[in-house]
Amino acid sequence: MVNQKALQLSVRVETWPIAGHFTISRGAKTEARVVVAELSDGEFQDPIIGRGECVPYARYGESVAAVAATLENLAQKVAAGLSHKEVQSALPAGAARNALDCAFWDLEAKRTGTPVYKLAGLAAPAPLITAFTISLGSPDAMAKAAKEAGARPLLKIKLGGEGDIERIAAIRDAVPHTELIIDANEGWTPDNLAANLDACAKAGVTLVEQPLHADADAALAEIQRPVPVCADESAHDTASLKALLGKYDAVNIKLDKTGGLTEALAMTREAQKLGLMTMTGCMVATSLSMAPAMLVAQSARFVDLDGPLLLARDRDNGLRYEGSRVYPPTRELWG
Repeated sequence: MVNQKALQLSVRVETWPIAGHFTISRGAKTEARVVVAELSDGEFQDPIIGRGECVPYARYGESVAAVAATLENLAQKVAAGLSHKEVQSALPAGAARNALDCAFWDLEAKRTGTPVYKLAGLAAPAPLITAFTISLGSPDAMAKAAKEAGARPLLKIKLGGEGDIERIAAIRDAVPHTELIIDANEGWTPDNLAANLDACAKAGVTLVEQPLHADADAALAEIQRPVPVCADESAHDTASLKALLGKYDAVNIKLDKTGGLTEALAMTREAQKLGLMTMTGCMVATSLSMAPAMLVAQSARFVDLDGPLLLARDRDNGLRYEGSRVYPPTRELWG
């Protein structure tokens, strides 16, 4: 086991430019800002370092500055022996705990020479097919972007604005055989929900993600859902799962919501017990964020780990992508 009392925690903020732009119903951005936590053993001249990356999300009341400060304020407790297990109660579910939890997993793997998947009692991870995101835009612009990505087997389409029915039709015309996931990012309303879901069903959409605001999603239990509906903003950790029953058919499990790999694995097991399909999702971030999510994604029905593909560049030793196929991380990256 890791000698907890020798650990030092350092925190930094990094900015990664996005290739082009990334637009959803809440707005557009041109860069990803991530917080990286590093755990090192001060007993060694050349210490082994465990890393974790998170993306603070304003929708959940987080900011980069606040998350970085939260982690920095834990440095003394980490040096005094705060354990990996104690992290789960020391921080709430969210971005800060994600970075620190994943750093502990990575450090233990490197110190013991045992991959994280073995430490977690999992099978060796295999390559997976990930969705590729098409940003919100005009019907013509989105159809053009979808056609350019048409060789990919699975596209995730960002919607959530006036004219979504026209966008759905234009994209399906552009890529008649590609599997489509629609992500409305809470941008629909109870008034247009049925019409939009009907348009998705006619277009052969596989899944619709978070159509309504989390505070208004009770309407999902009152209508027939012609396409399976997936919770994202309505679900954060294991405790939030039971409230989804009757409203959702699937849940998007993101480490920045669950607060790390530890809770994400527990949430996956419970979701599947409850009969919910699972998706493993991500924020726009580097391969360091995607690497632990690859372990959660092994049992997911849907995989959405294209964050690095949306960046102008990824970090060194990043995940290997061959088209839409993503490969497990190397030891140099994480785990």
